[in-house]
Amino acid sequence: MSDADCSPQPTPVDPSGIPFTELDTGTLQAQRSSIKWNRFPEDVLPLFVAEMDFAVAPEIREAIVDRVAASDLGYVLDAGELAPAFADFAKDRWGWQVPPAHIHLATDVATAVVEALRVGRPRGGRLVIPTPTYPGFFEMLEEVPFETIEVPLVVDYRENSTADHSTAEPFAAPVRLDLAAIEREFASADGVDAFVLCNPHNPHGLVHTAADLAELARLAAAYDVFVVSDEIHAPLTFSGATFTPFAPLAAAAGAVAVSTLSASKGWNIAGAKCAVLIAADARANEVLRRLPPETLTRVSILGLHANVAAFARARGWLDRATAQIEANAVLLAELVAAHLPGVRLARSDAGYLVWLDFRAAGLGSDPYSRILHDARVALNDGACFGAGGSGHARLNLACAPETVREAVRRIASILPRPEMEATR
Repeated sequence: MSDADCSPQPTPVDPSGIPFTELDTGTLQAQRSSIKWNRFPEDVLPLFVAEMDFAVAPEIREAIVDRVAASDLGYVLDAGELAPAFADFAKDRWGWQVPPAHIHLATDVATAVVEALRVGRPRGGRLVIPTPTYPGFFEMLEEVPFETIEVPLVVDYRENSTADHSTAEPFAAPVRLDLAAIEREFASADGVDAFVLCNPHNPHGLVHTAADLAELARLAAAYDVFVVSDEIHAPLTFSGATFTPFAPLAAAAGAVAVSTLSASKGWNIAGAKCAVLIAADARANEVLRRLPPETLTRVSILGLHANVAAFARARGWLDRATAQIEANAVLLAELVAAHLPGVRLARSDAGYLVWLDFRAAGLGSDPYSRILHDARVALNDGACFGAGGSGHARLNLACAPETVREAVRRIASILPRPEMEATR
């Protein structure tokens, strides 16, 4: 063994350069007051809510401290610097040309979805949403007068899909939008008034293909369906995958659509409370001009400046975070294959939320509860994600690699042992 082989290895660090040893669960529980660290007892490993363990980007921290030092804590006037900052980010990362005048603000992406639906389809009606999906959609849709129709995702059997290698252990078969079922709903006697798109899709980490999104845009235009696209996880698209914004495709097809994003997930600043709401074209912009004034005044001015810092100056932090999440995703797949027989996971292309299928793992009909109470790991219950979610759970990968290992170790400890099964 050479001297180089014996040299000390660098301490693994998070995207801000903080050693992961300083971001252990005990330390974070003592330091942080958010839901993630206070909902469950201290012996529970919290991997449920979409919050990162990583330290916030220095550029964002400095922007917030600077505004507090200036006593700049009043009401937001308009999108200000955020409009060109986001437009430049969208052009740089996705080739999306966003007119700054088409950028509006909302408190967060959830609020943006609801308020867009209020002005886009004020009378409500029938709304289609692909499932399983983010549980918050079902809660927020209770605020608007819509009947929600769930259209489950389907297995992707296309020749150019990843089906050949994704069905091998430990991966589940890839999925896609069920465009045929969506069109049947659009063309039904009752029709459809609105569609909520999750792009990339949560919880699968699915980056929809440009072809599927173009077809959805064509259908929306043909049947006069208003589309709201939640693209909050788009900044965290993995290397090798291509995120396609829905708005340009909607504009080209003649569909009325709006998109909503925020730095909240990509840069871990959900509590900063600021999101952008983007009109796909001039018609959609006229829709968003009808947003009530309170949609803007409820935005946090600190959140606005945090978003500016993220999109304009903290892209390097984002790239490091995405690389760490990708590495954690590879690690998780290896650990699941080695230690969690019967468990399958969706192959993610974006975000830090992983969809796990426990139906063949021997944990019964409620694996979420078994894992929480017996393994002391808090995941998200798949049953809350709508049709197709039962027997599944969602896991958060925005953490130290050792936390991923510990979660798998705990879950493995409660799985039925093959030798025990054989004696039954």
